[in-house]
Amino acid sequence: MEYYRTTHKDICFKSLDGLERMEIDQGLPGQPYVAVAHLYFPSLEALQAGLGSPNARDAAEDVPNFTNATAVMQLSEVVD
Repeated sequence: MEYYRTTHKDICFKSLDGLERMEIDQGLPGQPYVAVAHLYFPSLEALQAGLGSPNARDAAEDVPNFTNATAVMQLSEVVD
């Protein structure tokens, strides 16, 4: 979790253009997820651009450095 909170989070900010904020939830024992990251972009278009930025692959390639779990992505819009 410490690597995720520090190193991986830094890599995300450096490699995903337009990323404004990132929050990390640590799952409690017995829950289905070890962690959930909330990445905030100003718009869907900014998210798409960030995922398509030249260094975006750096964040994905770093995942095996802290977990062997398969990542699940959900796109959401903050409404409140």
